[in-house]
Amino acid sequence: MRLLLVEDDRDLARLLKKNLEKAGYSVDVSHDGIEGEYLGNEGVYELAILDLGLPQRNGITVLKNWRAQQNDLPVLILTARDAWYEKVDGFKAGADDYLAKPFHIEEMLVRINALLHRFHQLPGGGNVQVGGLILDQDRQQVVTENGKRIDLTGAEFKLLRYFLLHRGQVISKSTLNEQLYDFDSDKDSNVIEVYVNHLRRKLGKERFETRRGQGYIFKDELP
Repeated sequence: MRLLLVEDDRDLARLLKKNLEKAGYSVDVSHDGIEGEYLGNEGVYELAILDLGLPQRNGITVLKNWRAQQNDLPVLILTARDAWYEKVDGFKAGADDYLAKPFHIEEMLVRINALLHRFHQLPGGGNVQVGGLILDQDRQQVVTENGKRIDLTGAEFKLLRYFLLHRGQVISKSTLNEQLYDFDSDKDSNVIEVYVNHLRRKLGKERFETRRGQGYIFKDELP
């Protein structure tokens, strides 16, 4: 899944990007409010992590502008530890959750998972459960109906999580590419077909329907 991180502290941004990618997310980073606002309107992200003290355009203004444009992107705001008023202003502007600096990356991951579960209407907890499959996000494994655990590569994990969260929808190769790579990566559309075939071999080819010229559909209910 693809996340947007808008943070002007470059050292912190590098650290967060590294840890989020380790957890299986693709992350694009912006260091100012104007660029961050623009990227957040691109429609390719599942969630934004937004610092409020940004140069050029502060985070509250960015968030207000997103919501004024009917952009319902889930937003986790980053606030100063003692600035309670930032939390209030953030929620009034349309934030969905907040983290006070400094924080542990484990807490950020838990809050991100909770927001994604809420917005995709999934059962609570750290795992994603769809169609008899359970995606163990901590171990990057999938658990089948008979309890068998199947290891996934980083790319397989990213793609399967996106399929599960968008079950029943036609997903194009270009959309899957956007979830697999960040803006700075070279994108190869042919590699998506390779990874989908890997998932078919591991989970059953009947779960991934190919729509010629459109993309793929993950089936949570099998005939």
